[in-house]
Amino acid sequence: PHKKKNQAAVKSDELPELLRAISTYETIGDRQTQLALQLLALTFVRTNELIGAVWTEFDLDNALWIVPAERMKMRNEHVVPLSSQALKIITELKTMAGNSRYLLPGRNPNKPVSNNTLLFALYRLGYKGKMTGHGFRAVASTVLNETGFNPDAIERQLAHCESNEVRGAYNRAKYLPERIKMMAWWSDFLEGLEKGASVIPMFKKSG
Repeated sequence: PHKKKNQAAVKSDELPELLRAISTYETIGDRQTQLALQLLALTFVRTNELIGAVWTEFDLDNALWIVPAERMKMRNEHVVPLSSQALKIITELKTMAGNSRYLLPGRNPNKPVSNNTLLFALYRLGYKGKMTGHGFRAVASTVLNETGFNPDAIERQLAHCESNEVRGAYNRAKYLPERIKMMAWWSDFLEGLEKGASVIPMFKKSG
């Protein structure tokens, strides 16, 4: 299918260069935006879901981010398992956010940063027309499917739910144990790529 211009995505073999570029963003931009890009890569949520995040959505003790239905495209509550790498970033963002209710406060702490913040950061890194916030979702889907994770678990983590599905706890928790392992693997995978690992960690199915 034809890829929309506003959903440009790098290929998986271009990820190491992108991740290394993001890790240097603080030198040309700001630390908060750098951390936000890294968190977007780790969680592959929709950009507006990350931008609008408030602290009450995070259950850090259980390493879960629960996005309420009203903020989701499909209007279903969405659970994002948080890897150790994601938790580390969120902890630093918490320190930076001060008393703001937002994960990513803007200049006015009563509002989040603008919706284009992350896209423009990718532009500044030289990725205009090559990568968007949505692109992290596309590349995550490709890599996780090729690695052999359960396609249903991947779709659920991408929040590609049918809007008429049963809502509630059962729906949001579907495949959650698999998704927790998958998100940990994905974070380790990205960390390895950024550090220049010569061997890509393979997911081994249990049993």
